[in-house]
Amino acid sequence: MPSSQPETRSGRPVHAARPDLPTLLVLEADPAAGKPSPRLGRLTGRARIRTTDAAGLAAELPAADALLVWDFTSEAVRDAWPGEGPRPRWVHTASAGVDRLLCPPLVASDTVVTNARGIFEEPIAEYVAALVLAMAKDLPGTLDLQRQRRWRHREGLRVADSRAVVIGSGPIGRTVARTLRSLGATVAVTGRTARPGVYGADQLDRLVTRADWVIGAAPLTDATKGMFDARLFGLMQPSARFINVGRGGQVVERDLAAAVSKRWIAGAAVDVFEHEPLDARSPLWDVPGLIVSPHMSGDTVGWCDRLGEQFVELYGLWSAGKPLLNVVDKKRGYVPMHD
Repeated sequence: MPSSQPETRSGRPVHAARPDLPTLLVLEADPAAGKPSPRLGRLTGRARIRTTDAAGLAAELPAADALLVWDFTSEAVRDAWPGEGPRPRWVHTASAGVDRLLCPPLVASDTVVTNARGIFEEPIAEYVAALVLAMAKDLPGTLDLQRQRRWRHREGLRVADSRAVVIGSGPIGRTVARTLRSLGATVAVTGRTARPGVYGADQLDRLVTRADWVIGAAPLTDATKGMFDARLFGLMQPSARFINVGRGGQVVERDLAAAVSKRWIAGAAVDVFEHEPLDARSPLWDVPGLIVSPHMSGDTVGWCDRLGEQFVELYGLWSAGKPLLNVVDKKRGYVPMHD
């Protein structure tokens, strides 16, 4: 017997809702990505929920009051936003970065954009600390020698008393800095402008020349795009190591490959790339001393549930007409710090 429940564009039934309820549109992730759908059961009776994929987004936008960008790797919002008809009053992305969805018409609109600040900071900081320790103690070398059944004693590096520079003074960068300080490292944080505890961007060149660890944790903006290039790698010590958990577009990948291959720097670990997934033919896979990971630094068991819970809490504020948290400055491309 055919179902009497309304259906989404994807054909899945949704709970019937009163016609006066706000319409929440969910841009779902590609099933091939393995990311489960958000758990929004707590919004039953509080929202009319519709789901769409990238192909159907443009047609669904005019009827939506709010948009949840669950597929934060997609650029569908940027492509679909320009056009005729109303647009959602609120867009929330289940990610820290917003560079994949912002476009001039969205930036110029009255639509409020929020992000998932508060979910990824600690996991990413732990991941960076793990990479620092792994490279300092040459764990990749140990595993390689084990596979060869070779016993070769080496000396590791001390993390305590080493110097780190964290590029990015937002919540992720500050949490990374705090975590590295707990290991005894001396850490300098750089941001767009100088303020207490943060060096301005004009001090970056000076700081990287003395750093043992250079860590990218900034949002992708016009100012940070392509910032890690041959010039900056050339300023680093030959003993320095580079880690990027910010955005792939900040790194000139051919320059990074050259810097590690030619031993301008001692090694690198990269979790984000300009084009993801990283093509199997990319030369980055084969660079000795370069660790490649698949954009997983912030993803821990239960992370999707936490993202869903955060959105439900924000929806409660929005539907009650209260100020939202994690509001993005659309012109800057990130949530400003207020301290």
